Amino acid sequence: MNFDKTEKMKYYFLIIPFLIISAFNNYYSQNNLSQIDTFDNLFNMSNFSRHINFLGSDLFEGRGTGTTGGNLAAKYLALEFNKIGLKPAGNDNTYYQNIPMHGSKALPSSRLILHNGSEAEELKLNQDYLLYQSGSQTFIPVPTQLVFVGYGIIAPEFDYNDYQAVDVEGKIVVFIEGEPFSNDKNFFEGEIPTIYSYPEAKQRIAISRGARGSILIPLSIKDSNTWEKLKLDFAFENISLAYSVSSNFSAMVNDSAAQKLFHGSEYTLDNVIEMHSTHKIKSFNLNTRLSFKGLFQERDFIAQNVVGLLEGSDPKLKNRYIIVSAHYDHLGIGPVVNGDSIYNGVYDNAAGVAALLEIANAFSQSGISQKRSILFLLLTGEEFGLLGSKYYTSNPIFPLYRTVANINIDGITSFDNFTSIIGIGKEYSTLKYFLEKVAQKYNLDLVDIPSQFASSESFSRSDQVSFANAGIPALLVAEGLDYVNLTREEGLEKYMEYSTQYYHSPFDDLQLPINHGAALQHIKILHSLIMDLANNDIEPEWNKGSPYLNTRLRSIAEQK
Repeated sequence: MNFDKTEKMKYYFLIIPFLIISAFNNYYSQNNLSQIDTFDNLFNMSNFSRHINFLGSDLFEGRGTGTTGGNLAAKYLALEFNKIGLKPAGNDNTYYQNIPMHGSKALPSSRLILHNGSEAEELKLNQDYLLYQSGSQTFIPVPTQLVFVGYGIIAPEFDYNDYQAVDVEGKIVVFIEGEPFSNDKNFFEGEIPTIYSYPEAKQRIAISRGARGSILIPLSIKDSNTWEKLKLDFAFENISLAYSVSSNFSAMVNDSAAQKLFHGSEYTLDNVIEMHSTHKIKSFNLNTRLSFKGLFQERDFIAQNVVGLLEGSDPKLKNRYIIVSAHYDHLGIGPVVNGDSIYNGVYDNAAGVAALLEIANAFSQSGISQKRSILFLLLTGEEFGLLGSKYYTSNPIFPLYRTVANINIDGITSFDNFTSIIGIGKEYSTLKYFLEKVAQKYNLDLVDIPSQFASSESFSRSDQVSFANAGIPALLVAEGLDYVNLTREEGLEKYMEYSTQYYHSPFDDLQLPINHGAALQHIKILHSLIMDLANNDIEPEWNKGSPYLNTRLRSIAEQK
């Protein structure tokens, strides 16, 4: 799963017309998925373990994008694709799709100064503030006025605008975390956070209003331990595609620095906190100005997606493609925690890559051909903003309009065998009906995301959203909280333990247990789903009202 700093988005959807549903039901009633049982003996969990043990070892140094370990992982995966028998589909008849990238990391000597009247005070990087973006585009040489803009949200669908009473063009906006309180589903979706609550959405709104930069005040961070954890998240190099549009100054400040932003202004930070708690937030100009001169360690480099093709057998349908993806990168080498600085990323996502390799091998070695072609795509740069998948959809190896679906694998079941599955993104497309039939085959319930994890950005947390944004119906399949040997409470406890103690830390490593029976169950489900997509005469479609439908229609019309 990608960094919290990645883009996040969410829209709601309408169900597909009755005739399409009927067509799917009629088709599936006449087509038995049982032939897929013949593949079961092709899954080799010893190979699955071997892949994890290689990719998750310290030898690969956490598979950081554009690092020695990341390049070594790409070579290993290319060799495995060759061994499996996939056709090279990258640049110059290789397995590599080369991606130009840029890396930048702020140095402690960077200078951020607050100006208040004749007084000036310097804030210290990491001690007082953290940078979302780095590089020369963040330079603010002249002290620039700050404007407080509440939550920093403009949401026309909820008739809400924090910018209505203030002019922010050329200024730096300051906003607090979160969004307006609501227990009404018709206003900011009630208690479930919407896209507007995420920093990236607030930053994009600020840019659209002409702001020179933005500062986030996280009200929930009151203790040094939480700030120290945030420092770990922000300690890694900021990586972007070399051709990315320049960003602007965007930072987060701690409580002490936040208090200083309001010095001499009409309201203090304590007043703002009171406004927040009484649901009476308002925007106003601040008396403080800010200048910033960042010093950065920068580099340009080439990273690789690893791509292998299994061609279809049908003369017509082999020119239609299923993309099966998984990101192979992780965070690389980072801050030392309890003596360990290698962020191995075993659950996230060495296990998912190992699953993809086993699925690819089953397709290649079975001797049973499939009608459509399958592109197995191992992506880099996911942790730094879905960079590999964004690059692929901007530079597709095969035309996007001929690509009928993406099945993304980010993580694999590791706790226990399960009796329910989740299709993240199933609400947007008819991929839901493909997944329903696979669930029926394996006697599983197809359930929604548990309320404990429900949020507007679930679909946007990994590479599937890049393919969706390019118009390709996309899905990520996960297990539900209904386990064979664990109660829901025990399963939830394991998820929370991983999220709080291991995720994006040096301890997501080979010491973590993986239940091979559960992983195999997940792999079989994914294989069945992909097999049906590759052979079904009906292609998945976006539902009416899906935010991705128009892009798909335009891609088909323009044959791009």
